[in-house]
Amino acid sequence: MEKKVKPHTKAVHAGDRKRSGSHVPVTTPINNAVSYFYESMEQLDRVFGREEPGFSYSRYDNPTNQALEELCAALESGHGALACSSGMAAIHVALLTALTDRPKSIVAANAIYGATVSLLMTVLEPMGVAVRFVDICDLAEVERAIAEVKPGCLLMETVSNPLLRVGQIDRVAALAKGAGAALIVDNTFATPLLVRPIELGANMVVHSLTKFLAGHGDVLGGVVVSDAAHYDTLRSLSRIFGPVLGPFESYLAMRGIKTFAVRVERQCANACRVASWLAARPEIARVYFPADPAHPDAAAIRRLLPDSLYGAVVSFELKDAARTEVFRFMNALRLVVPATSLGDVHSMMLYPAMSSHREISPKHRERMGIRDSLVRLSLGIEAVEDILADLEQALSAVSEKSSATTVV
Repeated sequence: MEKKVKPHTKAVHAGDRKRSGSHVPVTTPINNAVSYFYESMEQLDRVFGREEPGFSYSRYDNPTNQALEELCAALESGHGALACSSGMAAIHVALLTALTDRPKSIVAANAIYGATVSLLMTVLEPMGVAVRFVDICDLAEVERAIAEVKPGCLLMETVSNPLLRVGQIDRVAALAKGAGAALIVDNTFATPLLVRPIELGANMVVHSLTKFLAGHGDVLGGVVVSDAAHYDTLRSLSRIFGPVLGPFESYLAMRGIKTFAVRVERQCANACRVASWLAARPEIARVYFPADPAHPDAAAIRRLLPDSLYGAVVSFELKDAARTEVFRFMNALRLVVPATSLGDVHSMMLYPAMSSHREISPKHRERMGIRDSLVRLSLGIEAVEDILADLEQALSAVSEKSSATTVV
């Protein structure tokens, strides 16, 4: 599908409606076959050797997975894609792909998902991969780190989890290219509706399919979208250690993606309303949201993000709150779901210190700016008035209980 087609249209049409004999299924069917055979061993040999298109074994390729991969590649303007069993599997195989023929060192953003930090520090570093964390929004610091470390790979998030920093992908990509390093961007929070990092010079883009793309809380998956230079290595590594997604999960993810653009537009609008409302509440110490004119990356946001589309995640700190007060607030929620994920059709709230960044030491979390008073809210597609009413009653319930405790 042509790149000029808008993401809304690609989401509905890309990857689907492949001819099967004399008929064309309207949607991609679930193909559970593990193995495939042909009229002759000679043809099977050519398929195994990738000299002829076809399927041989589902760890290598599967028709349902292939349709999802075509869809994701089209959305991100990539050469090809690999559907993975989780977002973390996607990041892992992307990093291995980037480092295959390069120095075993990584310059990574210091504001990223906690499990990604754990992957770098507890899996890759003990295996001999050097990791340097930097403020990815400080281009001078990134440039110094590249000169000192001479990395094989740079890793960043389009919109960081959970403090919503926005780095200048195109300029980081230029620095990486100049050093012969690959740039991997986790685009989960932004989605290809807001930003398409490969168009800005990134080499690989990863997503947790579980989040905004699939969007319904019923599928665990990830995807790597690659440029042409890294695609063959990505597929070869996948054939060896098999981080692949199952066909049923691929079907569910593809089904969810068809509506992701309209969902994310609604979620972004809800997030803008909620962020403004929270900023005016006396119970809130600080709100983190890319639409804030005082955001530290405001210039990059104006340049890289579309007008009125700032993402669907709002993080905020409760005033004078520690773990006990945060738990009390989240226990009082009635509509917003206090659960570990984001990007779902329903609004969800997470406590980073307990979940997404649990494995990070308290001192490291503090250095990252993730305090015990911080919560992360992923906006769903509900009526925004109902979301605000739920937040208001939860804040009021906490205030009332605190006042009663003080009186006693």
